Amino acid sequence: MTATDLSLTKHNADKLFQRKRLIGFGIPAFIFAYLVYIFFAFDISGLAGRANLDNAVTLASDSWSHKVHVTRDNRSGEITYAVEGERKGTYPEGQRPDWVSGDEVITIDLGGDHIVRYLPDNRTEIEIPGFPLIEVQAEGRSLTSNLPADLPDWISASNRRIGITTPEGRITLTGARTEVFNYFPGWELFWFTLDSPYHGQGLGAILFGEQIDPTRSNITGAISDWWNNAMWRHKDVAWAIGETILMAFLGTMGAAIIALPLAFMAAKRFSPVMMLRAATRRVFDFVRGVDALIWTVVLARAFGPGPLTGALAILITDTGTFGKIFSEALENVDQKQIEGVESTGAKPLQRYRFGVIPQVVPVLLAQILYFLESNTRSATIIGAITGGGIGLMLTQAIQTQKDWEEVAYYIVLIVVMVMFMDWFSGWLRGKLIGRKD
Repeated sequence: MTATDLSLTKHNADKLFQRKRLIGFGIPAFIFAYLVYIFFAFDISGLAGRANLDNAVTLASDSWSHKVHVTRDNRSGEITYAVEGERKGTYPEGQRPDWVSGDEVITIDLGGDHIVRYLPDNRTEIEIPGFPLIEVQAEGRSLTSNLPADLPDWISASNRRIGITTPEGRITLTGARTEVFNYFPGWELFWFTLDSPYHGQGLGAILFGEQIDPTRSNITGAISDWWNNAMWRHKDVAWAIGETILMAFLGTMGAAIIALPLAFMAAKRFSPVMMLRAATRRVFDFVRGVDALIWTVVLARAFGPGPLTGALAILITDTGTFGKIFSEALENVDQKQIEGVESTGAKPLQRYRFGVIPQVVPVLLAQILYFLESNTRSATIIGAITGGGIGLMLTQAIQTQKDWEEVAYYIVLIVVMVMFMDWFSGWLRGKLIGRKD
């Protein structure tokens, strides 16, 4: 090797090391620059400043607890007691929580020495440990109080509205009404509403005790009252879950049925006409290139809301996806099996039926069952747009901004539904195409 060759080799080695150093520095620098861009583009600092942990804590507590409202109408003087403030959760006439007492003066004991008193003439007294007695008078649409000018952060006050948040509960006062919210753990009235004779009865009393409702047996009456619970709507929830699963099933299976014959047109081995193959593949690209949510909006505009619209949106999107997957599976079939069927004198359709389909069935079934499981999740979101399924009920509960325990209930049901579909698709896959040890 000459000196020139050594010099050239050294030069090339230096260039290679320099390139590696540049790459080693450039990639981390690019990642850092991208993260800096994200920080400013998504306004991370502003997002952190706008975050309200108190609201997050309230939302979290609302998801696993319930609150009882004690409400005074300042115009009529009527006092109502209701779980979650709903008319369906109102205490029957003559009944009220045991932590409320008095007739002329209604005393509400929130616990921890937090006391609220509803006095005559729309006056309210609030006792909070470590804070002076709060006195509020409602007059027309305005409020007058003895609150100091310098308020703690757990009190918000104006001449129209006063809000007090304590660890034991919340108090809201306006000119129209005064309301106390007392929190308790658990999902109250989940089994039976207050008007049911089985409310407050234990499982033992229902199963083995004396007949509670003279017109019905205990088990029949309890199941009927639970199923028709007007507050938690178990019957409507079960129907909505069924709609969601049906939406996913119809969309997935319909897409598979349509995509299979089209996949033969897109596969080079079975479709020798290039224009036909290209056109079919472009159709697959188009229908799967638009997300199912977009198809949902378009179809809802055309056909109106409903579960069928959601099923059609899934069908259109999955037709393109299945078409691509199936056509690629058809490209890889073993020619020898087809030739073996052909040697028996089979016609083209028979060759496809007995020489091609058995080879691709395991791949097709595995993909169909996977998409059925995945589309069960997608159908929840699609249902929120098309007006069907558990997705609609979840959206309605979120929009109320108060039924967070129902939101948690629906989310738990969705997770259970997805877990069931995962188990079911795995079990069915094992039955149809077998399992490998």
